[in-house]
Amino acid sequence: MKTIKLSILLLLGISFSASSQSLEDYFRIGAENNPGLQAKYKAFEAAMEKIPQVGSLQDPNLSFGYFISPVETRVGPQNARFSLTQMFPWFGTLRAQKDVASFMAEAKYQEFLDAKNQLYSQLATVYYPLVETHELINLERENLKILETYYSLATSKFENGQGSLADALRVEIMIQATKTNIEVLQMKIKGSNSWFNSLLSRSHDSPVEISEMLQITDADRQISTDSIQANPMLGSIDLKIQASEASVRVAQKQGMPKLGAGVDYVLVGERTDMDIPDNGKNVLMPMVTMSLPIFRGKYKGAQKEAKLMQESYQLEKDELNNKLFGSYYRFSTDMEIQENLISLYSKQVQTSEQTLELLYSAYSNSGNDFEEVLRVQQQLLEYQKMKLKATVAYQTSLAQINYITAKTF
Repeated sequence: MKTIKLSILLLLGISFSASSQSLEDYFRIGAENNPGLQAKYKAFEAAMEKIPQVGSLQDPNLSFGYFISPVETRVGPQNARFSLTQMFPWFGTLRAQKDVASFMAEAKYQEFLDAKNQLYSQLATVYYPLVETHELINLERENLKILETYYSLATSKFENGQGSLADALRVEIMIQATKTNIEVLQMKIKGSNSWFNSLLSRSHDSPVEISEMLQITDADRQISTDSIQANPMLGSIDLKIQASEASVRVAQKQGMPKLGAGVDYVLVGERTDMDIPDNGKNVLMPMVTMSLPIFRGKYKGAQKEAKLMQESYQLEKDELNNKLFGSYYRFSTDMEIQENLISLYSKQVQTSEQTLELLYSAYSNSGNDFEEVLRVQQQLLEYQKMKLKATVAYQTSLAQINYITAKTF
């Protein structure tokens, strides 16, 4: 199995520029700093360390015995005995155990990838409304400039006897409402920045630079359902299924005899009553041992447990597949709806701008129908806001599609 370093992984496909902060730049910052994501990677590294543990032989047994009453033999009394034994599992057991640990470690890695994708999705879900708020402030400021122009014109018309004081007062009320809207939106940005920074594991008052506009591209529509199979959680479950299959083999192997090899070394004292060949010669005795797995219940239970877990993981995968496909079609449909709304609002904005230009010219000449000018101006602003809202909803649904299909940025 390949061990991929976190610092390298998180930089894949992500460029960073100190002069601007795009959403992908924030993905990089969040991936490097987020403690939850780092915890997932540590869990993967810990799982990797389990592989050499389960692939190693058991420690050998060394025993020592002292004869309180020495056993007399022809060559002398036996005074003490040393025994060294090494047990060996059945052929292929260690390999099967390493397979289980490897598959589970790979599953942990897939969970780490999913956590990274979830973080990206969360960042996008906060980022796009934040862009919307900035854009709303720009719209309100532009509207404020226009209203101030209307106020100057209405005041001038009133002073020249061509308009009503009520026209200027209506504009003044709308100016105050617009200024209040700007203040509220600026307060909203502070709250959104704080939440966004928490996902980045930065200080809550760190500045959040917005350097991109909300755009819809043709590439957004080219994501197919085939990409769903790249979702890391599906990969994680597949690996757990393989681990369960390997667990069945482990249980079968453990139900086979274990073989052991060892040696006994006996310290023999010399006989003093006679002189014989090999008098007091120590004894070296090689040994072979074998375990007898006659109690089969636990081995059968282990095999059945592994098979049931395999079936459980398969059902879990089927359930996840259903949810992913359902979510994909739901968010994909929402993107189509928002795209249609964006097209509608764009046309309404264009028509309102043309209407407003005609009404404004007529009022400049005659001083009549000022209420209609203000109504169309506010209608134009509302269409612009609805278009912006639809664009944000489109991007938010796209972020969910990117998570479902595990899009790599």
